[in-house]
Parts: sequence; structure tokens; C-alpha cells
Amino acid sequence: MDRRKSLKILTFGSLGTGVWLEACKTEDQKSIKPKGPVAAKPVKLPPGMMKEEVDELKKVESETFFNSHEMKTITVLGDIIIPKDNISGSASEAGVPAFIEFIVKDKPENKLPMRGGLQWLDQQSLRRYQNVFINCTATQQIELVDAIAYPQKAAPEMKPGVSFFSLMRNLTASGFYTTPMGYKDVGYKGNTPNAWNGVPDDVLKQYGLAYSAKELKECVSYPESK
Repeated sequence: MDRRKSLKILTFGSLGTGVWLEACKTEDQKSIKPKGPVAAKPVKLPPGMMKEEVDELKKVESETFFNSHEMKTITVLGDIIIPKDNISGSASEAGVPAFIEFIVKDKPENKLPMRGGLQWLDQQSLRRYQNVFINCTATQQIELVDAIAYPQKAAPEMKPGVSFFSLMRNLTASGFYTTPMGYKDVGYKGNTPNAWNGVPDDVLKQYGLAYSAKELKECVSYPESK
């Protein structure tokens, strides 16, 4: 899935509690054999925060919501949504799984939709391929993702998966494109400090003006940054 195409189809799905309560029914966990990397770096404390904000951030970071299997599933899904290409790394390399872990704790309304959606995904994988999602082949994983990634094309019975994947896609894109890797991916530079070397000579001459030797030395010319 091309990451730029995925941005064009970002949508927030309607997340009905009733749908997710149904999706949260447990499945036989004996078949679950987690594998793959888990990215869970702690969120760095930004400068200039109020004490209340710092306390809340520490509280959120001290908690754990997703279990190991869920984090591995999030990692696989994130890298399907934003894979590594010749411009930048994948979602997991940008730390997106840790971002999603943080955001569902900071915004608890996302907990049920995310956990229910992950369980729904495993249930579908077990029915179709006799394996949980992370243990399926790459082809099988893409096949199932394609069935829920495009709301207008999805079958009615896939509605819970469509809502879950819309949320997952939005969280993945939000996490990725608010990192230095994500800025670089879209060519965003933001406010970049530079050196001002004064008004150009031709403009000064046009108005009969000129910098004094003192001004040139102390106020205008700056060494170029290396």
C-alpha cells in the first residue's frame, strides 16, 4: 500500500460501542504464537510543560495497555500502512507503535475500539487462514487488509474491520507524520533558522544608502553555518 495513497483515503470511521462489544468476544488464545519486533520507546518529556502536564504524562507513561501480542499486531499493521521506501523508514522505525500505545492511554475512548478491532482482526484471520494475523503470510495479511481498507468497496459484514482500520490508519499517519522521519518524507522544513546578511548592495545603492564599516562588522555579516 503506497503511503501517499493511504493519506488520500484517511477517514475517521464511526466507532459504535455496540459493534466493538461484539468484536471483543474472546478467541482461543492457544493458537496465538506472537512473533516479530515490538517498538515501545517511552515518549520524551517536552520542555516548557506545566507541572500538571508533567504529572499526567508520567502517569500515562507508567501504565501499560496493549499486551505483547497486540503490540506486535499493531507493528505489522503500521508497517503495512506506511512501509519503508527509498525516502524514509517504516511506521515502526519511526516509533509509531509506541505513539499508539501512548495515545490510547491519553485518550481512553480509543481503548475499546483498538482492542476490539485487534481481536476482530485475529478472528477473521483464524477463520480465513487458521492463523492469527501476525502469523499469516504477507500475502494473506495484505488480502485481509484490502478487504477493510476501502470503505466504499468493503462487504457489509466487514464493517467492524473497516471502522477499526480507519482508526488504525489515522493513528499511524498521525504518529508517523509528526516525527522528523515523517517531516522529511513529505519535504516539510518548517521554520528554519538562517543567517541574515543585511539588505543587498543594489537595493542600498538605489536609495543612496550604505552600511558603515562598524555595521558591517557587528550587525550585518554572519559566518555561514557549517
